[in-house]
Amino acid sequence: MKKIKFLLFFLITFYGTAQQHSFIIDWIESKVLSTSNSSTELPYFNASNFNFSYDEGISFVGQWKINSLLNENTAKLINVVYENISISDLKDLDTNSIPIKLNYTVSNSVSRNQKHGFVKVFPIINENGIYKRIKSFTVKYDDKRNYSLRNSNAISNSVLSQGEWYKFYVDTTGVFKLSKSFLNSLGVNTNSVNPKNIRLFGQGGKMLPMSNTSNYPIDLKENAIKFVGEEDGVINSNDYILFYAIGPKGYQEESNTNINPYTDKSYYFINVSSELGKRIQPFQEPIEDATQVIDTYHDYLFHEEDEYNIAQIGRRWFGDRLYFENEKAFAFEIPNLITSEPVKVKVYAAATAETQTSMQVSLNGSLLDTFFFSAIDDPVLADDDSYSGDVMVNASTINISLNYDNNGNPSSVGYLDFISIEAERSLAYINGQFQFSNNNAPFLSGVGQYNLSNSSSISEIWDVSDQFNITSILNTESSSSFSFKSQLGEQKTFLALDSSDYFEPKKDSNSQIQNQNLKGTVFLDNQGELKDVDYLIITRSDLISQAERLAQINRDQYNLNVKVVLLEAIYNEFSSGNQDISGIRNFVRYVYDNKITLENRIKYLCLFGDASFDYKDRIPNNTNIVPSWHSYNSFNLANAYVSDDFFVQMNENEGNMSVSDKLDIAVGRILADTPQRAKDLVDKVQSYYSEEALGSWKNNFIIISDDVDVSWEKVLQETTDTIANIVTDNKPFLNPVKIHSDAYVQQSTAGGERYPEVNKAIFDAIEVGAIVVNYFGHGGEDGIASERIFDKLNAQDLKNGCKLNCFVTVTCEYTKFDNPLRPTAGEYTYWNKDGGAISLITTTREIFVSVGVVFNVVLEQYLFAFDSYNYPSMAEALRLTKNDPTITNIDQKRLVFFIGDPAMKLAFAKPNVRLTKINDVSIDQSTDVFNALSLVKIEGEVTDESGNLLDSYNGIVTSTIFDKEILRSTLGNDNTQESGQVIKMDYKTLGEIIFRGQATVTNGVFEFDFVVPRDIGIPVGNGKINFYTKSNDNSTDYAGSSFDIQIGGINENAPTDNEGPLISLYMNDENFVSGGITNEEPALVAKLYDENGINTASGIGHDIIAILDGDETNPFKLNDYYVSDVDDHQKGALTYPFRDLEPGLHTLTLKAWDVYNNSSTSDIQFVVFDQDEELVIKNVLNYPNPFVNYTEFWFNHNSSEVLDVSIQIFTVSGKLIKTLNGQTNANDKCCGNSALSKDIVWDGRDDFGDRIGKGVYVYKLKVKSEKLNKQVEKIQKLVIL
Repeated sequence: MKKIKFLLFFLITFYGTAQQHSFIIDWIESKVLSTSNSSTELPYFNASNFNFSYDEGISFVGQWKINSLLNENTAKLINVVYENISISDLKDLDTNSIPIKLNYTVSNSVSRNQKHGFVKVFPIINENGIYKRIKSFTVKYDDKRNYSLRNSNAISNSVLSQGEWYKFYVDTTGVFKLSKSFLNSLGVNTNSVNPKNIRLFGQGGKMLPMSNTSNYPIDLKENAIKFVGEEDGVINSNDYILFYAIGPKGYQEESNTNINPYTDKSYYFINVSSELGKRIQPFQEPIEDATQVIDTYHDYLFHEEDEYNIAQIGRRWFGDRLYFENEKAFAFEIPNLITSEPVKVKVYAAATAETQTSMQVSLNGSLLDTFFFSAIDDPVLADDDSYSGDVMVNASTINISLNYDNNGNPSSVGYLDFISIEAERSLAYINGQFQFSNNNAPFLSGVGQYNLSNSSSISEIWDVSDQFNITSILNTESSSSFSFKSQLGEQKTFLALDSSDYFEPKKDSNSQIQNQNLKGTVFLDNQGELKDVDYLIITRSDLISQAERLAQINRDQYNLNVKVVLLEAIYNEFSSGNQDISGIRNFVRYVYDNKITLENRIKYLCLFGDASFDYKDRIPNNTNIVPSWHSYNSFNLANAYVSDDFFVQMNENEGNMSVSDKLDIAVGRILADTPQRAKDLVDKVQSYYSEEALGSWKNNFIIISDDVDVSWEKVLQETTDTIANIVTDNKPFLNPVKIHSDAYVQQSTAGGERYPEVNKAIFDAIEVGAIVVNYFGHGGEDGIASERIFDKLNAQDLKNGCKLNCFVTVTCEYTKFDNPLRPTAGEYTYWNKDGGAISLITTTREIFVSVGVVFNVVLEQYLFAFDSYNYPSMAEALRLTKNDPTITNIDQKRLVFFIGDPAMKLAFAKPNVRLTKINDVSIDQSTDVFNALSLVKIEGEVTDESGNLLDSYNGIVTSTIFDKEILRSTLGNDNTQESGQVIKMDYKTLGEIIFRGQATVTNGVFEFDFVVPRDIGIPVGNGKINFYTKSNDNSTDYAGSSFDIQIGGINENAPTDNEGPLISLYMNDENFVSGGITNEEPALVAKLYDENGINTASGIGHDIIAILDGDETNPFKLNDYYVSDVDDHQKGALTYPFRDLEPGLHTLTLKAWDVYNNSSTSDIQFVVFDQDEELVIKNVLNYPNPFVNYTEFWFNHNSSEVLDVSIQIFTVSGKLIKTLNGQTNANDKCCGNSALSKDIVWDGRDDFGDRIGKGVYVYKLKVKSEKLNKQVEKIQKLVIL
């Protein structure tokens, strides 16, 4: 912890006084920011304040604690000190990102009531061609007065909680007609409803605001409608409803688009209840005389299609492609154009090309602009350009043409985002309903008179400025020149109706919806009492059963109040029935704001479902189950990111995903794309808490580092090694397993450089088990490291069921889960049903190595709860990391995701297990040295955190004794040099395991003995003893360690032993007979005995080694898999899983040594059948046979999948008397299916429960594989006595 505190103290460089804070920017020459595939050199300064994005360039970000919120409107920078720099000092910094004057923001940054002032300043300016950088500055601010927590959204019931509700949609903006027949099609019983009781609700199809400051309804709002014919209280055939609807198209500034990115439908709701509905009222004209005449309006036209996401990231989609056809034209007809006023034209386009390309934009044949697109260069996968300006035109037809020059590269592609035109037109009717607004009206005062010409076909004009409270002006005389007055000084929007041109709504197949009341019931417990929600799970309806399973697991495990909520219900109440991520966030914020007690506000949010860059299912096999936030930037792998952080930024000034926005709730995502996947993932969660998951593997912690291909990459292995050391300094009961790639021999292959021994070491370490696996280095969607030390195929082959880890990979794109077209290694690691990871702390885009260094260091102190045994959940540790002062300045913190159950805590054992005596001598005194070949007696006890003996505790303790630490060095495989020296790293690992055994714990105390192997290091030094114990009822486990043991020397008086150990071998289980069948992934089971014990100390040539088919060049070292039996150091066993064995006959030889270095060997043969090709059944029998009232049906098979089994029992005459159904290994929670099935038993009774008579019977065994869709049958006899 001291190292961490020192690091943070070193990085933070501000000081302060009352109402102001001063910062010093300590510039260094430059720094290279690198990802797996790119690098850029930039001016650099204080690491804890440095931030860089390709969009904005570099910025200085600082924060300081405040007691009350500051006034963001009056805060400013003073005492800014500059120094001149040359353009060469800018290195690779894009000069277009440098402002021409001081540019900064000062804001509040709040997380669960922890308040900070926050400043972001761009520290380099270009002042009249002279580049300057800031050396220091002061933030001056005042406290925000009269601040109170937002309470406008107090707990209330939803309007959907009562009455009958029907749902339909529109796809454009305007006035729609609901006929009686349409109401009937929705399910409304129009013959028994008073039309005055029909109401219409909905907010329309605009994208919801992302900012929390925006005021948006948190429930459906009623719209005023016109119900023609309702006066008689009966809905007649010719009666109908008119209402104004806002469709999903129209300019949306936050996303710079004219198409709602989430939906193409805009939902509205019909309500039938006892209340009178809101109706359109007459427009109230001002009584004053008009001061302005308005006879023009501003029309907005656009062309936009969303068909292509160029880089398959971000929320920008493009339409027309300029490829083989490199020129396209778009015509806009604007009748009654005012040619004396300019037309506002916008064109947005992009291109992806390996060379610079360009696009000419012309208007009516005249060149308007030329776009230039840079060549793509990782991490930038496309480039964009745009035009926005005023243009004078003299004709009502405007033609925009695009001509793309691919610069001779036929693979180059240009894309159009959109074209928009805003033009002033005469206020004259042409045909059909139309909407009009004058943009000058807000800037005028007094009363405006709107003069509409050619208006005889217009029946009325609606003021739709307030979509919920529309008013109407009737054109009762069908006047050809219609005028009305309206107050000026505000933006007004009107719509002229033509009674022959109403739009028609549409509906989905299921239009009637059930009553719901999220707002009113989310805080109610089963007794109807108000209770704070601890944990929200949001999911889709087809996954709800598994989401409920996850909820119950967390209720049972952590006593949490968990609520499972359907997306559809959230959309209905919070986003007018439309898919919208802000609707989800607004619901979460409603729960967060309306806490019953401050300290118990919601802590966890689980998004139970996969996500995709495609919100609208345009791509095949899309996985947009629970949508996530995607950036507007859609080209850059380092800045165009997906993030669930958006959903848990709860404060009023947040929501725009600014660097100052902090996380208030721990969030995680379950990557389930089907109900079956959801079940598999929840099964894994359940298994993590199961009794079978208890074990000493939880004391292991694996770190893996990349090798050093270029000199700066030495930081990868150095950081990884430091993390392991810091973690074990703070948590000494953890055993670090260090896998530094460069410490293994690199091999050249046809596919490039490879580390086969690293790959095997990773497999073995994960399958032995570890609570956390942390890899740091380069990576990508297909795996980690350019040498492919662990790839997506390996992720699917892991068999570490019930030994599931949290897999930490702060590396590029390892879990880019939002692209369904390319599943990643991270997803396969998480999805693996037979093992893999229980959770991922992982990245979705390319991340700078410098960010990875600091992120890894800070994450560990929260993940492992330094200086505490109060462990947060893994997702909460990530939340705290992102909010940490050292990380909060970094935009790329958004790239790091938590995949898994956000409430899940790492399954650390409790403290403490203590060593008390060695050879009957207290460790407080001088104790014996562990000499080679000496018999050592160990005593210990289980205590609580305060050191008090738990004298009622009974269980089994597993003790692992390590020899002295070993000093090792990496090899410098790539001959990478720095200052003329090959880069190598010296590091320490735990010593070899000299004993791993088990002992009984009785009333909190235990003892065991063992013989120290001859192969220990002779020099005397401190070793380590590690303890793990689980109670007899499997309810609790404890861990501890001690370094108070001395190992070395040799016992000269040791008795003689010249006999090697006894070895018994099996495949999968002890019922296996040599020559039997297995699948391609059988497990070796070895039972060993020796009067002095088995050697695991890794002396030269003295390992436990398995040789397959005589291949001595590729031995399997099995020392780490061996453990002695309970209270008996002479006997023990190991289980080792093989994988991907070839079909056919195999011979396996195992060689083992005792602690005296006497060896023995044993062989076993087995036949592998390809489980993906055929289902094989052998050795069918029932045992016992004959029997009286109990028998088991046994058979061997070659499948690792669960098989369906049916047994039919017949009399010798062929009469069916009993049918038994079951599955192989149906109760196996931790995979590792046995090749022997004996899961089905019979008590000798028939299908009616009656005991059958003595005699001979025939049974037919049917075994079916759902995976292969194949069935095998066997017939045997049995005898009842």
